[in-house]
Amino acid sequence: MLALFIIVRYVFLDRDGVLNRKMPEGVYVGEWAQFEWLPGAVEAVARMKRAGLTVIVVSNQRGIALGRVTAMQLERLHQKMQDHLARSDARLDAIFYCPHDRGECHCRKPDTGLFEQAFKSFPQANAGNSVVIGDSLSDIQAGQRLGMKTIFIQGEPDRQKAGAEVAACLADAVAGSLLQAVEVHLGLTVPSGRAREVESS
Repeated sequence: MLALFIIVRYVFLDRDGVLNRKMPEGVYVGEWAQFEWLPGAVEAVARMKRAGLTVIVVSNQRGIALGRVTAMQLERLHQKMQDHLARSDARLDAIFYCPHDRGECHCRKPDTGLFEQAFKSFPQANAGNSVVIGDSLSDIQAGQRLGMKTIFIQGEPDRQKAGAEVAACLADAVAGSLLQAVEVHLGLTVPSGRAREVESS
């Protein structure tokens, strides 16, 4: 089959399971002491920024709706993330999150509302120059609904959500970690590398 190529300029990341270690099902990260970067995640963000990419987080945060995390806690946590990334000359260009429970909104993935919010803030972003990187079926489905290329992060087997096997089959590419996705599928193998075309078959 003829390979398809896109020039990636915008990278949409899920948070838990992609940037940081996912908590057990039903447990939500609300404090910095609970937050643990996944190996290579900070370096992956730094490489993308050095390559001139715009890096945007789109994350379901149902813990707010369930009363287990407050919006203020989440905002503080995200600021801590940015502060830590800054020490590695990296940053997230924006963080969009859904605070709602299932069935309450249009922004909770696999719905596309978070991406639509991002497109309003970054009007040059579109399906043709963007890629979604996530570790759950809802990430891949949201990307596909928008016609975006998708990369599934396999992550830790004991923390995978139901539907991981389906997500791996549906995604345009699969990687073991964010750093591997950045190296193999975005071609950023050295700190000074430039983004290359993303290939999918």
